[in-house]
Amino acid sequence: MSVADLLFIFLIILALSPIVQLKLMDLRRSRTMAAIQKARGTRVVSLIHRQEIMALLGLPIFRYIDIADSEEILRAIRLTPPDVPIDFIVHTPGGLVLATEQIAFALLRHPAPITIFVPHYAMSGGTLLALAADAIVMDPNAVLGPVDPQVGRYPAASILAAVAEKDRNEVDDDTLILADVSRKAIDQMTETVTAILNERLPRADAERLARTLTEGRWTHDFPITVDQAQALGLDVSTDMPQEFYHLMRLFPQPPRRRPSVFYVPLPSPEKDEKTSRRGRPRDG
Repeated sequence: MSVADLLFIFLIILALSPIVQLKLMDLRRSRTMAAIQKARGTRVVSLIHRQEIMALLGLPIFRYIDIADSEEILRAIRLTPPDVPIDFIVHTPGGLVLATEQIAFALLRHPAPITIFVPHYAMSGGTLLALAADAIVMDPNAVLGPVDPQVGRYPAASILAAVAEKDRNEVDDDTLILADVSRKAIDQMTETVTAILNERLPRADAERLARTLTEGRWTHDFPITVDQAQALGLDVSTDMPQEFYHLMRLFPQPPRRRPSVFYVPLPSPEKDEKTSRRGRPRDG
C-alpha cells in the first residue's frame, strides 16, 4: 500500500469521524431520554438550541425556534397518548412567533399535565412556551425573559415611544408604518399571552401578567429570575431532577480552540461516602 493510499484512507476516516460521533451522540441521547421516560412515566421532549459551527468554514450558526422545530414538536405531542404527561426541556433564546405559538397552543390542548424544565434559560419564545405549562421547573440560577414583540431591529414599544415624542408631521411615512405594525404586534401578543395564561390563571391575573410581559417594561434580554417569576404569579419550583442536567450535557456547545471556562471536577458526595464506609482514607 502506497503513501497516497494511506493518505486517502486517512482523509476518508477524517471526513467520516464527525458523522460517526454524531450518530453515537444521538444514540446516547435516545438511551438517556428513554431511561428518564421509563423512570418518570412521561414523554420527554427537548428543545435545545446551541450555537453551532460550520464544519469546514468555522462560522457560527445561531439557532432559534423555527417552523422545523414546531413541526417536530407538534408531531411528538400528537404521538403522545392523552393520559401521558409531557416533560418538556427548553433551552432557547426564542424564535419565530408563528412557530412558538403553534407549540404553545398544542401544549395547552394536551390533556395530561405539562411540565417545562429550564436548566439554564428560556428567553422570549421560550418563556411563551413556559407560560403554556401546568408547572415550570427552573434551576435556581435559570432565567426567563419578556415576550414583548420586536419589529425589525427595534422593540415595538420603543418605536411607539419614539413616535410619541415627535410631532406627527415630523415623522416619515416608514416610521409611521412601523409604529402601526408595532401597535398591532403588541396587541396581538398581549391577546395571545392572555389566552395562554387564562387556562391556568383567573382572567384578571392573566391580563395583568400579559401586559407586564408584553408592554416593553424591560429590555428584551432582561433576565427574569426564579424569585421574580414567582412574584409575577407563575407556578415555578426549583426541584430540577439531576437526570435533566445529565441530558443537557449530551447537547454540548461546539468546542472552541481555546476554552474560556475550565475546572477540575470534585468527587461526588455519594462516591466520597462509599469510600469512607470501606475504611479508605478520605481527603482532608
